[in-house]
Amino acid sequence: MQTTALLERTVTQIPAKPEALRRQAAHRQLNTGAYCRVSTKLEEQHLSYEAQCAFYTDYIQGNPEYRFAGIFADEGISGTSTKKRDGFKRMIKQCKAGKLDLIITKSISRFARNTVDTLNAVRMLKGMGIGIIFEKEGFDTRKATDEFLLTIFSGLAQAESESISANIKRGKEWSAAQGKVTFAYGSFLGYHKGSDGRPEIVPEEAAVVKQIYDRFLSGESFQQIALALQSQGIKTPKGCGEWSYTTIRSILRSEKYKGDALLQKTYIEDCISKRVRKNNGELPQYYIENSHPAIIDRKTWDKVQEELARRAGKRKVKEVGTKTEQGKYSSKYALTELLICGDCGTPYRRCTWSRNGSKRIVWRCINRLDYGTKYCKKSPTLEEGAIQNAIVRALTDLATAEPLVMENLRLHIELGMQSGVPDESAALRLRLNELSGALLELVAVNSDTTALEEEILSLQARLTEIEGAQRKNEQASDFLQDIFAMAERCKDRLIEWDEKTVRQMVECVKVLSGEKLLVIFGEGLEREVRIG
Repeated sequence: MQTTALLERTVTQIPAKPEALRRQAAHRQLNTGAYCRVSTKLEEQHLSYEAQCAFYTDYIQGNPEYRFAGIFADEGISGTSTKKRDGFKRMIKQCKAGKLDLIITKSISRFARNTVDTLNAVRMLKGMGIGIIFEKEGFDTRKATDEFLLTIFSGLAQAESESISANIKRGKEWSAAQGKVTFAYGSFLGYHKGSDGRPEIVPEEAAVVKQIYDRFLSGESFQQIALALQSQGIKTPKGCGEWSYTTIRSILRSEKYKGDALLQKTYIEDCISKRVRKNNGELPQYYIENSHPAIIDRKTWDKVQEELARRAGKRKVKEVGTKTEQGKYSSKYALTELLICGDCGTPYRRCTWSRNGSKRIVWRCINRLDYGTKYCKKSPTLEEGAIQNAIVRALTDLATAEPLVMENLRLHIELGMQSGVPDESAALRLRLNELSGALLELVAVNSDTTALEEEILSLQARLTEIEGAQRKNEQASDFLQDIFAMAERCKDRLIEWDEKTVRQMVECVKVLSGEKLLVIFGEGLEREVRIG
């Protein structure tokens, strides 16, 4: 098998930041819900039920430390068992999904009368870090010591287990600091263990990885990619025939496909529960560049991360028939991502009009569609074909601009690249490696590491700034190349509507009126075009 020459390996320590996390948590609102229940369906109890729901809704929303996460209620249900209490079970389900941090209830009797159910629920929620406040008794499970015996373990056995666990943890951290990368080949697509013990690329599997990245950048959703792979009979990393969106997402996020490795992403919380936790700064992390052959080039990998962030941070859009906003990426229509009302700033929605036996596809402002003229008085209804034709004309106008305009754009981008942040990344990485080694030595002898950690954080911030400027320059250069490529295509044929091209070239389309659109491209370029 052909081997790929590896670049120079570098190891960078990412220090722990527990203090910063604690400060951040202190200012974070707790997702808080309330549990209400009455035992019978008598009218008096019904009023009590409604009063409880109304009171806790106002109470939670009026407390700046809380973020309202819903009322969970059971009306006319006995509290002796949780089996038939749908509201209670729905609350526990939300807790397991990580959507609640705190529960408020009137009293222990409202929560449950069955001691076993009460203790089981309290212990389970406490294990997930979720507190319960019983108002009548003034009891808060986050502070109470009644369950203290649950946390007492056999002294000698625990001490021995903790000692062994600590030794293993130190060994793993030392291995990570040395840049030793491990691969779970059985559940990782694209690589297998070579004869020398190092990862080697499997060409057939690497082609699948590249297909996933290409499909995602072309605008397909996780689900569409999964269905496409299933239709081709391609197996998942674990050999299954059915792909899930989580598998696609993990492949797109993995830095290993660009030849790097981030070590100590997770850690075991303690030797008793053996619960695996995501490392959010509780322990140091180590980033190894060029640790193994890459399947995806760095530029493509960076583009995918930007697109992942863009889709995740997409503006929430209220869907018809829902009471809450839903933020969801649309892989089917590029205009869903781009078209917004110039009057109220709300996105447009695709609608089908049926009149006299004929159908028309139109786009309408969501505010205007759902609420009439209450919030948006001027937004027009536009036909899909007219919008697409106008955007194509804007793209054509950009691609066939006067040579002087294009040359000025090129010079502008090149000037921005030359005047950017100087590239000190190599020197910074070298210094970070030195500091990482020194930090481990100080940790080994229990010495103060404050000064070293502060310097490491400062250097990492500088390195992030440099890498950000480099990515911005690369994006500007890529945008210019895309324009020139489109201009070349225009010499042979007219530009046609293409979802992928529009997604890549257009950042936003504002509806100025029923006759005009403002098409906004990258690098501050804009084109105003007429509709029709």
